Amino acid sequence: MAASIWKGSISFGLLNIPVSLQSAQSEKEVHFSMLDKKDLSRIRYLKVSAKTGKEVPSDRIVKGYEYQSGRYVIMTEAELKKANVKATQTIDIEDFVLLDEVDPMFFDRPYYLVPQKGAEKGYYLLRDALEGTRKVAIGKLVIRIKQHLALIMPRGPYLVLELLRFSHEVKSEKQVHFLAASAKKPSYSPKELKMAEELVEGMTSEWKPEQYKDTYYQDVMKTIQRKVKGGQGHRVSEAKEEKIATTDNVIDLMPLLQKSLIAKKKTSRRKTRARA
Repeated sequence: MAASIWKGSISFGLLNIPVSLQSAQSEKEVHFSMLDKKDLSRIRYLKVSAKTGKEVPSDRIVKGYEYQSGRYVIMTEAELKKANVKATQTIDIEDFVLLDEVDPMFFDRPYYLVPQKGAEKGYYLLRDALEGTRKVAIGKLVIRIKQHLALIMPRGPYLVLELLRFSHEVKSEKQVHFLAASAKKPSYSPKELKMAEELVEGMTSEWKPEQYKDTYYQDVMKTIQRKVKGGQGHRVSEAKEEKIATTDNVIDLMPLLQKSLIAKKKTSRRKTRARA
């Protein structure tokens, strides 16, 4: 099973259903590394001290909240978890509503909810109850240090959790003024409106998400593959890492890794000879 994003329980009346949160997204994105045009060396992103300009190791980085200009209070991970233990470990269902009543503007990100061992009965009970009543559950959960509004709905044999935006995170039409520059709404004739409506009707079809392809991603990958085949690939050299002094009781993993790689190569060669 893939690594869980969050583990906790759904609090449903007196029921407590242990679940884990798994990503429902399969992102297809072209990832580029930043290189120096001069010599094609990698550009590194370092966390440096604003005071010394030197890199700060991760074990020395702490969270600080600026309560006044230039003054901070430090919060530890333990303190953040203690802030509201129940909120960080449960999805507390507060209401059940009709899905059609939820404005799509509030939808943010989908996840699959998976029952932990021994929680299958409660999990399917909630799933079937939602399906039978045609309702969705609304609750809250905390992921890392942010509380989210959430919607839980059945999807096939699973329960799906959709993170929602809170109302204060969505601007209403009264809060935006993008059309303020226009003096008034432009007029159009009834004939123009009728033609536009006929065009909409003529292009109306059933919703089939699989028919919509990410053509930009496909075209970028085709260009990359064409350049690789054309011999336009470049080897990027990395600067040698400075040796870090270690104490005698720290295990040096490099020899172990090298032995593992050698053993793996030998195994691969034996398998190749066996197939030949």
